[in-house]
Parts: sequence; structure tokens; C-alpha cells
Amino acid sequence: MERVEIAEGLSFSRIVYGTWRLGDDADTSPEHIRNKIAACLDQGITTMDQADIYGGYMAEELMGAALTPEIKQRIEIVTKCDIVAPMGRHAGASVKHYDTSRAHILTSVDHSLRLMGIDHIDLLLIHRPDPMMDHHETGAALDEVVASGKVRSVGVSNFRPWDWELLQSGMQVPLVTNQIELSLMAHEGFTNGDVAFHQRQGQPIMAWSPLGGGALVGDAPETAALRTALASEAERLGTDPASVAVAWLLAHPANILPVMGTNNLNRIKSLSAALDAKIDREAWYRLYTAALGYEVP
Repeated sequence: MERVEIAEGLSFSRIVYGTWRLGDDADTSPEHIRNKIAACLDQGITTMDQADIYGGYMAEELMGAALTPEIKQRIEIVTKCDIVAPMGRHAGASVKHYDTSRAHILTSVDHSLRLMGIDHIDLLLIHRPDPMMDHHETGAALDEVVASGKVRSVGVSNFRPWDWELLQSGMQVPLVTNQIELSLMAHEGFTNGDVAFHQRQGQPIMAWSPLGGGALVGDAPETAALRTALASEAERLGTDPASVAVAWLLAHPANILPVMGTNNLNRIKSLSAALDAKIDREAWYRLYTAALGYEVP
């Protein structure tokens, strides 16, 4: 599988496996989770996307129980921090909030390392922009976890360009990626400056919910026209609509890494099919037009 350089000496698989729903599966046994990871590895998908809050702060532990020494050598782990929700280990919080303080970042990193049974995190992301962020404190903390060897690289998630620039101004090490929502249903990033900002700087973008939370392959009335367009392109390309929707992101020159989250083992086994669906410019715009609901000006 194609790989994308994230930082010096660190590359990710072009398609990333997302573990957001890991704890929602009927079977959360280590063996079943290993089967999911094995299905990814068989296709060259080596990058696993986590977050401390996933599964009510339980997904990292579930994955950690499944990781063998051999698997740990073959994968890259992404995780996130800064969301404090009144559940799990933060059950005592009086309100959901963001915490980008040094103490919280350092504690979160140590929790993630312990729960997943690993000695380093390949990429740590600040999960959400924090309106109370002290960019000097947060930036210094991110520099610190990289210098310690506990984290190989750092980035952000859901940041706008100005949030990125503020945080980066308080750091020595570079931010390497922004994980944002991008799909045929959430395409605003292509025109509001989010994608252009990172494309100009040559920074890969990670795209969460590339299938619109499943709406692009479901039966919701509001996505009927878009699903029809996807089905038409899928028939033309000899593939399935989900692969076409992901291929639409892969075709963009901004170097987008779709984060695919599913618990269906058969679906996991076919995630790489999107790489074989080649979307040309006119096909890209046919789908974009269907997503917009009107012809481009």
C-alpha cells in the first residue's frame, strides 16, 4: 500500500484504521480485535487511529489487550487527548470541557502508553481546539513529550488554520498533520481554506468520517441523490459505492489519509479497494455536484 511521510523517519499507510467504535462491537475480546488488525495488516494498513475518550475512555485499553509484541512492531499508533467528559476516569468532572494544560497532556500520554502497553506513541493529536488554551504552555508540553521519546510526532484534530498557527507559534517541533472531518457530506474544507492551508505547506491531512458516519452507504432520504451518484460511479468503475466515496478523497492532490472506522470484519478486509478506484477530474466533479445539489458556478 502507498505510504505517506508524516515526519522524518515516520510514514503512515494511506488508509488508516479508526478505532472509534471498537468498544461498540458485540465482541470486544482480544482475539476478535486481533482479527481486525490482522485484516488491516493483510492489506498494508498499518496505522491505527485511537483517542483517549473513545469508548468512554476504554478503547485504548481494549486495543492494548489485543496487541502482541509482533503486532506492536508492525503498526503505527495515533492517539488524541484534551477532551474531558464526565465518564470513565473523568466521571467526577462537572462539565464536558477541553484541557490543554501541561499536566493534563503529560498525564494523558502516560495513561495511553500504559493502557495500550506501548513504549511510545507515533502521533499524538490535540483532539479539539481549546478556547482557553495557553499556546505557550501547550506548545512546550508537546515539545516535552517529543523530547522525552514518549511521542514521536505531534499534530492536531479539528483545528482551523488560525488555531494551528497559534499553537505552532508556541512550539519548537513542527505540527505534522490536522485530522478534520472530510467527506462528500462534509466537503466545506475544500473551499473554506482548511484544505488549502495544509496543502500549501505540504502537510498531509487525516480525514475522519469519510463515509459521513455511514450516511453515504445507508438509506437516509437526504442522501438519496448522492448515493445514486455514488452507485453510478461504482458501476462504471466495477467497485462499490463506499470505495468510490473514499477514492474521491484519495484523488485530491492534498495528500488526504482517510480514517476508516468499522467493526464489520468483511468491510475491513475490503478497505483497500478504494485505492483501485481511480477518480478522474470529471468524475470528481460529478460527485461534488451531487454533494452540492447544484452545478458549480
